[in-house]
Amino acid sequence: MRNLHMTDRLWNRLLSIRNGADALRRTEAEAAMTLYGPVASARGGFVLAQVGQSLDGRVATPSGDARDISGPDGLAHLHRCRALVDAVIVGIGTVQNDNPRLSVREVSGPSPTRVVIDCRGELTGDEGLFHDGGAPVIVIQGHDAQKTMHSADVVQLARGAAGLDPNDILESLSQRGLKRILVEGGARTIARFIDANLVDRLHVAIAPVIIGSGPCGISLPPIAQLCNAHRPAAEVYSLGSDVLFDCRLKSEDRSEVRKGEKIRMADDAYAIVAANL
Repeated sequence: MRNLHMTDRLWNRLLSIRNGADALRRTEAEAAMTLYGPVASARGGFVLAQVGQSLDGRVATPSGDARDISGPDGLAHLHRCRALVDAVIVGIGTVQNDNPRLSVREVSGPSPTRVVIDCRGELTGDEGLFHDGGAPVIVIQGHDAQKTMHSADVVQLARGAAGLDPNDILESLSQRGLKRILVEGGARTIARFIDANLVDRLHVAIAPVIIGSGPCGISLPPIAQLCNAHRPAAEVYSLGSDVLFDCRLKSEDRSEVRKGEKIRMADDAYAIVAANL
């Protein structure tokens, strides 16, 4: 396990790399550079998924409350990830349950464009992120949703039997110059992007709290034996209040598909996700 010690010098350098004013050197060994460097230096498209969960693998209570799972250092880590990407994606459930600002208030740096997947056009326009004066908002809807007039850029994409295609979502963002993407929540949205083999890195931050019941971070199909489990290459970091697993789901070379069979979600989980994405 590596201890993460973030300094102003390291963070300012990461922001400089993010903005293209500096370059990441392969010989750099600081934990902060090996963890955040691949995100900051990505230019041709990069997808990072972030899961903040409890010791017992829960990401929210049964009622959907997901606030305050991460400790202060886990929260600072999440905000660093936001500052290093161009856009952050969340599902409608995250907006409805948590009313997030999706800002970088815990660190210095730019706030990402906020992207909400609202397949059926259920947002009312009264949600906080439309009125908080923060970063721009993009709402992704299905083509058959009643287009609503929010204080946002509303994008309608084809919706098939399996819902919105995550590839189409990323393509629509890329056309707007948004290529470094953080898929932050909820669990169903993250699972859909993993299932489509679009996630380069998966960050799983574990906080020392036990919730007892509630949704898990990712729903995958059951396996009979542990030898069949997917075991991505991972580095483990101590953030202080939380422990982080930095899982490499794809090679640094995006043309190389990760080894093993494509991850598929269990049928029941897939049906739930498809209906909400």
